[in-house]
Amino acid sequence: MTKEYDLVVLGGGTGGYVAAIRASQLGMQVAVVEKGELGGTCLHRGCIPSKALLRSAEVFKQTKEAKDYGIEVKDVSLNFAKVMERKSGIVNTLHQGVQGLMKKGKIDVFNGFGRILGPSIFSPMPGTISIEYENGDENTMIVPKNVLIATGSKPKSLPGLEIDGTYVMSSDEALFMEELPTTILIVGGGVIGIEWASMLADFGVKVTVVEYADQILPTEDEAIAKEMENLLTKKGITFIKDAKVLADTLTKENGVSIDAEVTGGNQTFKADVMLVSVGREANTSNIGLQNTDVVVDQGFIKTNKYFQTKETHIYAIGDVIGGMQLAHVASHEGITAVEHMADQNPLPINYDNIPTCIYSNPEAASVGLTEKQAKEKGYELKIGKFPFKAIGKALVHGNSDGFVKIIMDKDTEDLLGVHMVGPHVTDMISEAGLAKVLDATPWEIAHTIHPHPTLSEIMGEAALAVEGKQIHG
Repeated sequence: MTKEYDLVVLGGGTGGYVAAIRASQLGMQVAVVEKGELGGTCLHRGCIPSKALLRSAEVFKQTKEAKDYGIEVKDVSLNFAKVMERKSGIVNTLHQGVQGLMKKGKIDVFNGFGRILGPSIFSPMPGTISIEYENGDENTMIVPKNVLIATGSKPKSLPGLEIDGTYVMSSDEALFMEELPTTILIVGGGVIGIEWASMLADFGVKVTVVEYADQILPTEDEAIAKEMENLLTKKGITFIKDAKVLADTLTKENGVSIDAEVTGGNQTFKADVMLVSVGREANTSNIGLQNTDVVVDQGFIKTNKYFQTKETHIYAIGDVIGGMQLAHVASHEGITAVEHMADQNPLPINYDNIPTCIYSNPEAASVGLTEKQAKEKGYELKIGKFPFKAIGKALVHGNSDGFVKIIMDKDTEDLLGVHMVGPHVTDMISEAGLAKVLDATPWEIAHTIHPHPTLSEIMGEAALAVEGKQIHG
């Protein structure tokens, strides 16, 4: 007998499993269909494993610099196999946690590939899910009242730079390297490329980053991107901007060699391996969208503000709809979608209030408009900027590079954007996110008493700096 559900979620990644849990809390009978492992890209091939590696790289770098803190450490060496073992242990622990959450919520999990079928004897509307199994078992049919597509994304490549896993890798393959290369060429200076560049440089790899745009981190505030480039250059990372990689010049023999169009002509780049980091594309192939009226535009599923597709009982969230391709965004999109299914009248998400983070060393984080975006929207601005060098805890911490930048609408005093680069800013950005949600002004941030000595004091000083009233600068 075909089993019926209130909701079937296609994809058990961060967005999918969080949505399933919220649906269960609301009394729905829920199933998740996942061909891989629960937790998806974020847990197994993205957020968690990459941050585990970044942490090991940070500790390795700090240990080599221990003498600066009055600690003598001799013969510091890197056991990369142990680094990878630690990464896998963290992933496994969290994976077990997600499995436990599914059991707690009485959520059925089908380990197979889900495909949406058209109208059938099971349902007059498209949405019946056929689940196919790799081991050849007979397909399972399940019938949902609602479908949530949360199939995520995969790394893009460039024509001619196809991933082979040996000489040319995406971040997926890089996460499972058995040994570190001596040199690496990273194509793409966005968030993922910069995190890998920072990590590998801290591990002792010679890194070159080739970026097509005129700044690294093209979506970040210009001041943040410039500071990040300066600080990473001090690590020994080489940046080539305004560069167009010529894929047809790629050769692979005892390493990689490729040419790029740069200012002044072509330049040849050689390295042991190449990491292609040029964005991600939605996983929409073969999931049965052709059997529905769901609209796909430029590779991404189109939805309304409640994440409904043109088929009102089919919703989509996360990387598969484009926008801010971040795990925490997918989670909140999933909650909003499920609450809308359940007639809970959720508030639509305001994407201007969502923080973004870069977990390189140094870190960067932001929320709201960049200075350029604010000016393009016609705002007259007041800007406060304050350096970590004037913050006592930063000096104690041993890392006082970077700053916080606050952007205010001069006319209304509304907070438009907050941008940070420096120690632990990915943990501090949430204060700015809360300020945005509460529509706080820089004045209110400045009059929030920040404890001393803490890194968070920089928020109060930067807010005071908007009016030129900073105390320690």
